[in-house]
Amino acid sequence: MRLITFIHNGREQIGVRRDDIVIPVASIDPELPGSIMQLLADGRLGELQSGVSNFDGAGIAADAIEYLPLIPRPGKILCIGRNYAAHAAEGGAETPTFPEVFFRGATSLIPHQGTIVRPQCSETLDFEGEFALIVGKSCRHATEDNALNYIAGYTLFNDATIREYQRFTSQWTVGKNFDGTGAFGPELVTTDELPDSMAGLSLTTKLNGELMQDGQIDDLVFPVRTLITILSECMTLEPGDVVVTGTPAGVGYARKPPVWMKHGDTVEIEVEGLGKLINTVQDEVK
Repeated sequence: MRLITFIHNGREQIGVRRDDIVIPVASIDPELPGSIMQLLADGRLGELQSGVSNFDGAGIAADAIEYLPLIPRPGKILCIGRNYAAHAAEGGAETPTFPEVFFRGATSLIPHQGTIVRPQCSETLDFEGEFALIVGKSCRHATEDNALNYIAGYTLFNDATIREYQRFTSQWTVGKNFDGTGAFGPELVTTDELPDSMAGLSLTTKLNGELMQDGQIDDLVFPVRTLITILSECMTLEPGDVVVTGTPAGVGYARKPPVWMKHGDTVEIEVEGLGKLINTVQDEVK
């Protein structure tokens, strides 16, 4: 099942995409929650999946909707740095022995087909194609054996970064939280439609049609199971929390000369089974 958050006729809602049609969840069952976060918190994802399989009504043309960030205001957005050894190496760093965790805030999020903003204060806007997992139920002290049971599904993320600001301090928060830099979506694809832990899949990033990143998800330093296990050692993971798993080698700052995103660019992130996350870039206007 493929869940999205969108606007149609001025109304924010969630829906299930089937090919080129979006079925509003309210049309399937008006008693179901109107947000992905609440749907997960209430434990009703399975109920929706059952309802979709029996639905025979009309939907909305997918090209008639406006996407919103998949979960507009997650409780937590946990990002993992240097989670591919080749990406750590291209930046001159050792492979981490413990996940490098930083936070993003919801105010940085934009949707599929939204605009990544290049701020006036810096030209060093870089791309980071990633996949993210969505926590499906509360989790504390997970194990490698049961960690996957807490995942509702997966999606795509562009952890676009202002490198200049990232390097001002040893903490990366400011460079990772500029408004309009966290592209998130387009869909939550439930785990039953994907390999366990995303095993065997590849992730690519293209800038203006040119392949920039091409990574194998099996090369993660800390795989999905391990991330859930370690994160839940110290905090409760809650329904709708997002874990952005890291980017492979090929980012712009490591190139000679560096490649920065600029006004008018288009960036596409793709993983087989998750589709494409496509965004354009525009200069900030005050």
